[in-house]
Amino acid sequence: MRILLVEDDKEAATYLVKGLTESGHTVEHAADGDTGLQLAMENAYDAMIVDRMLPRRDGLSLIEEIRKSGNNTPVLILSALDNVDERITGLKAGGDDYLTKPYSLSELTARLFALTRRAQSGTSETVLRVGDLSLDLIKHKVTRAGENINLQPREFRLLEYLMQHTGQVVTRSMLLENVWDYHFDPQTNVIDVQISRLRSKIDKDFDTPLLHTVRGAGYKLQEESRGISMS
Repeated sequence: MRILLVEDDKEAATYLVKGLTESGHTVEHAADGDTGLQLAMENAYDAMIVDRMLPRRDGLSLIEEIRKSGNNTPVLILSALDNVDERITGLKAGGDDYLTKPYSLSELTARLFALTRRAQSGTSETVLRVGDLSLDLIKHKVTRAGENINLQPREFRLLEYLMQHTGQVVTRSMLLENVWDYHFDPQTNVIDVQISRLRSKIDKDFDTPLLHTVRGAGYKLQEESRGISMS
């Protein structure tokens, strides 16, 4: 991916540029909002990472300007402001996702991947598939190898989110925000319990496991388990 990073914190910018470049991406960096806006208007990017608090022009103003110009490049907002109202303000300004500081590089790259994947698809799929597992969003039906699997509403939403991020590591904070709508860590084992229940339904009676635990990182739904540590 070709990524525009607009971040005035030199240490944070160096960290991100290094990490994203090592992951195979091309990164252009702007240290202030005006420079970031100019680059966004003059060049094509697959995604943008924009810090909210910037010199010369704040991040939200930058995003609003590029949206007015018809630029729909996916934008991930970075901010130290973590309350719900601030997130909503960022999304209303035209951001596609909102990541609070401090963050992990693995979560940032996972969110970027999800944003660009949605942008490239152009349409919303109604049936999600991973191997012989399918989830029908319209009929609210899950099957594996032709067998019906009965899921509770939260289990269904959890599986839907994992299938929408097939092949990616999904972190606990991503699940808390997008499946439970928590913007804080409730300090409970709710995710572990639900993952265990879901795994018992979609994997237990089948030869090939699909739901994997990536130790120290999160969870991943995919066909191949090569190189993945199972819980």
